[in-house]
This record gives sequence, structure tokens and C-alpha cells, in this order.
Amino acid sequence: MKKSLVVAAHNLPKEGLEELYKHCQVVMLAKNASFSRSALLQKAKHADAIITHVEDRVNAALLRALPNLKIVANYAVGYDNIDLKAVQKAGVYATNTPGDLGISVSEHAMALILMLSKKILEGDRFMRSGKYKAWDPNFLLGNNVSGKTLGIVGAGRIGSILVKIAKAGFGMDIVYHDVVPNRQIEKEYGAKRVSLSDVLKKSDALSIHVPLLSSTRHLIGAKELNQMKPTAVLVNTSRGPVIDEKALVTALKAKKIAGAGLDVFEFEPKMAPGLAKLTNVVVTPHTASATIEARKQMGEIATQNILDVLVRGVKPRNSLA
Repeated sequence: MKKSLVVAAHNLPKEGLEELYKHCQVVMLAKNASFSRSALLQKAKHADAIITHVEDRVNAALLRALPNLKIVANYAVGYDNIDLKAVQKAGVYATNTPGDLGISVSEHAMALILMLSKKILEGDRFMRSGKYKAWDPNFLLGNNVSGKTLGIVGAGRIGSILVKIAKAGFGMDIVYHDVVPNRQIEKEYGAKRVSLSDVLKKSDALSIHVPLLSSTRHLIGAKELNQMKPTAVLVNTSRGPVIDEKALVTALKAKKIAGAGLDVFEFEPKMAPGLAKLTNVVVTPHTASATIEARKQMGEIATQNILDVLVRGVKPRNSLA
């Protein structure tokens, strides 16, 4: 019996995909970070399933070009790259990989908060430049995070895990803003649900964990940044366009806030002009979920979603559409 064809738009780690290889013919496209849509259209024209990434646009045009397609397995928690209406109209399933990569992302967010608060990257650069000559009690003074206030915008899975890390590990007070109350973090960690304005004003560290929607695009702009404490740090591991990056650069230059930690960018992979030159910024290349454990689980979830459709003939367990 001929195996179903699965085409991955990127060179994914094989850990977690072992069962997929057993049951399907799997083709990996890119051997590096670059992506060719034309290559996907060529290689996947007879594909039964494709594995996409957050930067791969799945729209009506792509679906029309792949007539045999039965499922789009998005190798990510987010799915703002998928036109769900177009997928539904085409009679194709769309899935994502929620899993426990929230642990990886929340740990990364906490690491950014610590790096900014303790000025670790600035100290690293200072040492590497050979400038360190003698200990100075007034040099690179940061702030403790213990006893300070962490603000969460978007208290879903990832935001909730960060709350646990911050409260249990560092004794931080928690305020959060979300359209839906999170009674669990309120009960277990004393988190207080407040308005967005109050989160901005109260937070010593503010971490963003919302999906990219029309309502969250530029959720944090000049007006919001001006409400933050001048000693506060801002971290974003969700989606770049949630923050107006140009406004952020202006605020950082003017010392409106103390620093920013970004794993995602408004015009990714490009950064806003001037951002890279700022010393009070820590930037990482969309690697918040880049752990061996997270990638393995993402592969396993994508595998089971595809096998549900192509082998078991049932609705995939992480169906979005």
C-alpha cells in the first residue's frame, strides 16, 4: 500500500517524528532557516499533509495549489499564519502543537527578566571588551526581582506557568490583565486581575503572552509605554506586532522604561531601526521554545494529528478547523 505523502516546509528535528516516518513518506524541504514557497508548492503538489511554521502563510491560494491536502499541521502553538476560514472552506483540517512548550517559553521569559534586572548582558559585553579593571560598588547596579511586581498580559497556559515560576521561585507579587479571569492563578498565587492601565502602572516587570489578533496588534504602543515605571522592564515572547516596535525604541532611548527583552519582532526577522544599538535591550531569535524537550513534544503532537487524519481516519486531536 502506498504511503501518504507528508511535506515539511522546514528542516525539523526528527525527534518526535519517528512514528510519522514509519507510516508516511516524509519530505523535509529547507536545510536551513530560509523558506521557499515555490519549493513547497512544487514538492507538496501531491501531498496529503504539510507541516508548517508560524512564518508560512496558509491561505486560499496555497490550498488551491495543493488539491490532495487533507491536513495542515502547524508546528507551533500560535496559528495566526493560517486562514482558518479558507481551510474550512477547502475541507482541510488545521492543527497546532500546544503541549507543554509553555514551560520552555515561560522559562525563557523569566530568563529575559533576570538578564535585564541584573544587567547580565551588559556585564558580559563589558568583560569581553576587556574594560574590567577593578570592582566598582556603583557600577551596573540592577534590581532584585524578589518582592517586586510581575505584570502578565494574557494569563493563558504560558502566562500561568510564568506566574508560578515568579511567585514560587522569587516571591514576586502578581497582577494580570486578560479578557477572561484566571481563577486558578488568583487562588494559588494571589494574582490580581486588573485593567491594562493598572498592569502597566504597577509592574516592575511586564511579560506579554497574548495571541496576535486584530485587537492585540500594537496593544503596547507609545501611550501604554508612557504609563510604565521608568525602572520597569518589558518582555515579549508572544508575537512581535503586539508591540509597536518603533514606539518601543523611542521609549527605550528616552529612558521611559529601563529595558526590554524580545524574542519576537514586529517585522521579523528584521528589527526596528535603532533597536540593535541599544544596550538596555536583550534580543533572541525567536528561540523561546527552542529546547530539546519542547521540540520533541511538538513533533509528537504534529505526528499524532497527522496520523489521526491519514491513518486512523478520525478528526485530529488538536483541530483548529
